[in-house]
Amino acid sequence: MASLAETTPSAEALDAFRLEAREWIAANFPPSLKGVDLSRSALEAPSDKSPDREAWRIAMGDKGWGTPTWPTRYGGGGLSAEEARVLQQELARAGASNPIGGMGVMMFGPTLLEFGSEEQKMAHIPAICRAEVRWCQGYSEPNAGSDLANLQCFAEDKGDHYIVNGQKTWTSGGQWADKCFALVRTDKSKKQGGISFLLIDMHAPGVEVKPIKMISGLSPFCETFFTNVQVPKTDRVGDEGQGWTIGKRLLQHERTNISGGNRMGGGVSLSELAKACVGTDAEGRIADGELRARVARLEMDGRAFAATAMRVAQEGGVSVASSILKINGTKLMQERSELLIDILGMQGLGWEGEGFTDEQIEAVRVWLFGKATTIYGGSTEIQTNIVAKRILGMPDMG
Repeated sequence: MASLAETTPSAEALDAFRLEAREWIAANFPPSLKGVDLSRSALEAPSDKSPDREAWRIAMGDKGWGTPTWPTRYGGGGLSAEEARVLQQELARAGASNPIGGMGVMMFGPTLLEFGSEEQKMAHIPAICRAEVRWCQGYSEPNAGSDLANLQCFAEDKGDHYIVNGQKTWTSGGQWADKCFALVRTDKSKKQGGISFLLIDMHAPGVEVKPIKMISGLSPFCETFFTNVQVPKTDRVGDEGQGWTIGKRLLQHERTNISGGNRMGGGVSLSELAKACVGTDAEGRIADGELRARVARLEMDGRAFAATAMRVAQEGGVSVASSILKINGTKLMQERSELLIDILGMQGLGWEGEGFTDEQIEAVRVWLFGKATTIYGGSTEIQTNIVAKRILGMPDMG
């Protein structure tokens, strides 16, 4: 995917770009959105269409900076990796978050840039860059989770189109999506080799979506049913039977994003929160020595993980190393949520009602929802097997 600049900008060029980015953000970012996280869109209902949010989305989309390293001919920013890091630093400096996100950016877009035809890229990438179309993922099925290659959703060849019948489950954001990138079976005589990658219109006749309520109280996942859904063959990415190869590549993008490597260290400071909740000693440290050690250990692990994620990105981006990032990143996020609940004490038991702040209630729901992160996108056990086989070269003992 030729999305990054071919040469590394000089220090002078980066300084000039930093000034350009700072001035552009100052001129276009609505102050009312300072500190508002606009990036959590993949598993949430569409955000409100306030004038400021819409203006910021349109501005970032028109500039291409919502997808900064994607090619300009498709609506991206055409920036180098170094320029993209500078842009992220300047957004953070202004308290601004990227309003262009979701599965189209995190997973499908990079995969289409690598495997799609020129016609498909022109048809779909610009709308992703402007956050005009919402995508969801059709992978797992009731009998095809960790053994994804066992999927049975079938696309029958009808000449210039397919007729799709079957079921998907855990379709993240399916009830809000416009389009679905899906793995379907086009040949029942082969397992991995009989799978193809289709793009399905979620508003097409025969598509039915039923949300699943989670322990966190949210319903971000769905069951999705396809009954005689017609899909043009022009909406097949790659060759028939190439879906397993394309689908695995997309999973590497998904796992890298789920790992949270680019977000470690964000959010409330556990150290400051612990000082406020349990007090400080004579030296201004967290009064509880055991809690102080737990906070310090987690912060060190988080910084080490963030450095590792950055190194992986600099060495070529997504690869089988995404499995290492997902194993460790999701474990760290779960540990952070659990420690946050411990620090809050009785205030970490809030679900709703008076006596609890919005932040405390959110902490509880994030803690509960976070239990799923070591399962979806490929469970920790599956990722461990991938590391053993693909990175360490260990033999299959099965």
